[in-house]
Amino acid sequence: MADLIVRNARITTLDRDHPEAQALAISGGLVEAVGDEATLMALATPGTRVIDAGGRRLVPGLNDSHIHLIRGGLNYNLELRWDGVRSLADAMALLREQVARTPAPQWVRVVGGFSEHQFVEKRLPTLEELNEAAPETPVFILHLYDRALLNRAALRAVGYGKETPDPPGGRIERDARGNPTGLLLASPNALILYATLAMGPRLPPEYQLNSTRHFMRELNRLGVTSVIDAGGGFQNYPEDYDIIQKLHADGELTVRIAYNLFTQKKGAEVADFERWTGMLTPRQGDDMMRHNGAGEMLVFSAADFEDFRMPRPELPAGMEGELESVVRLLAQKRWPFRIHATYDESISRVLDVYEKVNRDVPLDGLHWLIDHAETISERNIERVRALSGGIAIQHRMAYQGEYFAERYGRDAVRRTPPVRKMLELGVPVGAGTDATRVASYNPWVAMYWLVTGRTLGGLAMYGEDNVLEREEALRLWTHGSAWFSHEQERKGLLKPGYFADFTVLSSDFFQVPEASILDITSVLTVVGGKVVHGDGDFGPLAPQLPRPMPDWSPVNRFGGYQGGTVAQARAAFQGASHAHGDSCAMHGHGRTHASRHKVPTSDDTGFWGALGCLCYAF
Repeated sequence: MADLIVRNARITTLDRDHPEAQALAISGGLVEAVGDEATLMALATPGTRVIDAGGRRLVPGLNDSHIHLIRGGLNYNLELRWDGVRSLADAMALLREQVARTPAPQWVRVVGGFSEHQFVEKRLPTLEELNEAAPETPVFILHLYDRALLNRAALRAVGYGKETPDPPGGRIERDARGNPTGLLLASPNALILYATLAMGPRLPPEYQLNSTRHFMRELNRLGVTSVIDAGGGFQNYPEDYDIIQKLHADGELTVRIAYNLFTQKKGAEVADFERWTGMLTPRQGDDMMRHNGAGEMLVFSAADFEDFRMPRPELPAGMEGELESVVRLLAQKRWPFRIHATYDESISRVLDVYEKVNRDVPLDGLHWLIDHAETISERNIERVRALSGGIAIQHRMAYQGEYFAERYGRDAVRRTPPVRKMLELGVPVGAGTDATRVASYNPWVAMYWLVTGRTLGGLAMYGEDNVLEREEALRLWTHGSAWFSHEQERKGLLKPGYFADFTVLSSDFFQVPEASILDITSVLTVVGGKVVHGDGDFGPLAPQLPRPMPDWSPVNRFGGYQGGTVAQARAAFQGASHAHGDSCAMHGHGRTHASRHKVPTSDDTGFWGALGCLCYAF
């Protein structure tokens, strides 16, 4: 008997034995049956919920094998998204409007997810344009991992002046008098960008809970039902996981999460993993949230950041010994692991270490993997296969292909990464985004890149020998990614016994023109048989979220991924369930600039309140 039946659908199961169906029956959070409508409707009881899909395409839920959801969720409500915005003029219009809505001392932040090449103008804003748009409100704009733009107010907020030295691996651009201009450059690593961003105000815990819920719902809106979180800098375990653990304990996760732990301090990597392997067993957790091993940073000396505007970084001579100590520990503890490796030269040296460890402690069965691998060679793909590893790819080239081609040539860009060759050689491959900073979290941008081989700026990078058929791309985003969390027997296919995770699409992925892939969303997303997102006619089926906090959050006004023009985005967003007016729901005061209010004040209903209004985060 079925708890839920979805009928009148065009179902792509990705089950090679039964690839298509018209109806899907769910029981106990798992797929009970897939087949024709008449047969499955016989499983209905008076208590069965029946959903008419209206003839739409239904596919397995998407699974991002490399994303930074936990970090991204803590900050999602603070960030203005330029993801998908197709002109700089529209992007700056969003910025100006958000500046007018943002109270002091808060910042307006555009934290990655876009490329200057997606704009018709093919450029970033100038510092003069930022200062004109925001003379008093700090503005921080992160472009990929190569640079950040700060207006004068932001420079004052972080305290960068004439005497501020350049940090190791970064550069503060200066004018003729030695004063910072507002341009920060990763040269060659992005530490200066991270460290500067970390100086901004943070949300208090209750707002971080709200922010993370909205980020998960945004992923649901795009058809994502599972992710593997790749950790991140300034994301220590266990303290920086308190928010996501509370949401899990409260039953409020709407995305399945497998999380990896990312070492936090150069020189203390072994100590980090010795501590963590004593706290967690491999794959500890449940079907909604579980530990997934180590990485993507295993040792800092092995990281080769992918700023294609800069020359390839050479890893230090002592890297092998440091990496061996960590990998040997992880292999002995039977912890899966992943490592950030962009360039083939780095991958060769990493694999030398893995092969050495494997002779003493076999890696087979660990589901270890290389992340990114844009320039991996056929020989090294074979070495990965021989060690029973996998490769997680992301659509970073859709944002950086122009820079790569300018530095290394159009011929080299044809194989970045060589996805087709990976599949031909039988290596497990999973797809993801590496969001939220270096690329957008929108999986359909990644799907577009896989099937067209084009950047967001329109550059054709690949020939027919390195693009995928649409079903192949979808498989990498579902069953392919499941291997990377040891769930390939339970996730990514719509067949009996697998998780009832699926999405009903706004338009048919298999039939729309290539350019329209970018605009696909989900009208119905289901995780474990429970509706977690609905749009249009399916909207009433989904649970309502509290509106984004704080009240001035960019998410309240603009939502997340934009797409199209700002006018189109606003028109679509006006009907969203979390659209709202201009007043603070908590205290009832109008939303005006903080500088116009005295501080402190004893009036609890005033803007600041006795201890400060929680409409914004200190």
